[in-house]
Amino acid sequence: MVAEIISIGDELLIGQIVNTNASFIAAELNLAGVVVKRITTIGDTRDEILSALNQASGYADIVVITGGLGPTNDDITKNTLCEYFDSHLVFDQKSFDNIFRLFGNRGIEISVTNRMQAELPHNCKALRNPLGTAPGMWFEKKGVHYFSLPGVPFEMKKMLLDEIIPELQKLGVIKPIVHKTLLTIGIGESALADRIRDWEEQLPANIKLAYLPEPGIVKLRLSSYNSETANPEKQIEAEIGKLKELIPELIFGSNKDTLQEVVGKLLKAAKSSVSTAESCTGGYIAHLITSVPGSSVYYKGSVVAYDNAVKTGSLGVAEELIIRHGAVSEEVVKAMAQGVKQVLKTDYAIATSGVAGPDGGTAEKPVGTTWVAIATPEKVFTQKFLLGDDRERNIRRAALLALNQLRKELIK
Repeated sequence: MVAEIISIGDELLIGQIVNTNASFIAAELNLAGVVVKRITTIGDTRDEILSALNQASGYADIVVITGGLGPTNDDITKNTLCEYFDSHLVFDQKSFDNIFRLFGNRGIEISVTNRMQAELPHNCKALRNPLGTAPGMWFEKKGVHYFSLPGVPFEMKKMLLDEIIPELQKLGVIKPIVHKTLLTIGIGESALADRIRDWEEQLPANIKLAYLPEPGIVKLRLSSYNSETANPEKQIEAEIGKLKELIPELIFGSNKDTLQEVVGKLLKAAKSSVSTAESCTGGYIAHLITSVPGSSVYYKGSVVAYDNAVKTGSLGVAEELIIRHGAVSEEVVKAMAQGVKQVLKTDYAIATSGVAGPDGGTAEKPVGTTWVAIATPEKVFTQKFLLGDDRERNIRRAALLALNQLRKELIK
């Protein structure tokens, strides 16, 4: 089956909001065996909506629409869909009951405008929205299935997973598109491609490899399309096994794993604790670690030692070290790791110090120069990285590289 995604909203076209909805829908449809051929972003106008629907109907089996279902006057999707599907609005009691439940739980009176959200085109099937007041709509016209969903991401995601995907699975037997993604760190995209070229060239014809780089990480996605193989999952796993033998030190997880989750599991398995002392990363490592539920079991805390006085006063870094070597140095970052490990009484500690940019670099220490230190129960080791000249990327990459240094130590 072939699909098009239509995202409606002027805020998307002016760059005010990033269109994360489209990427989520595309990924989930793909996993369900539906091939997304086109993603279209349009403004909140009748003519643009009608034009997009006409174009999609010419080739797609499935059209997923998001946005424009709110209670305000600029939300025109529902009325335009009425026009396109030759329909008229009728009151839907089940949709109103949902709105009543949501407002009643918060002690809010239902306005006339909110009540109107329970009015739906008479020839659509209502899709329940347990998290919001705008129900979804499912139309069928000349063999094409149209699903209209609200643009609020957490509402849309639940409706797609709980309502649409199960319905699509009932439409017919679909050969699934099998995906498996490996997560690598510590190497750039081109260098990684060179490293695994021979392996990539021997992949079976039905398995495709995609490189998906992001700051600090390169994802390798293997996909099996239209496979006649009896067990494409097993076929992909066999190729992954070969890759793990080739680059074991670079792979830290798969699919939706995160580096902070992987490190957390290793710390829990070792019954060990960690603390962080951050300068250039400004608490970002602490943010990543504490984004994992249950991280309080192994994470004790952080000292964001941005100013040198904090390095000396809170972490016990000798002032002469900073004077002699500078705050961005192996000697200082090593002392920071030792200091926070002692202060917070943890088994391990991570420390960072660097020139995040865009200013502050010198010929000796250009922007992007970053030192990472890991204190273990037995030793302290350091590594220097040259990351580039973009501040936000440098902060994220430094944090990930620091976590990866700890990961490699924990798996020894």
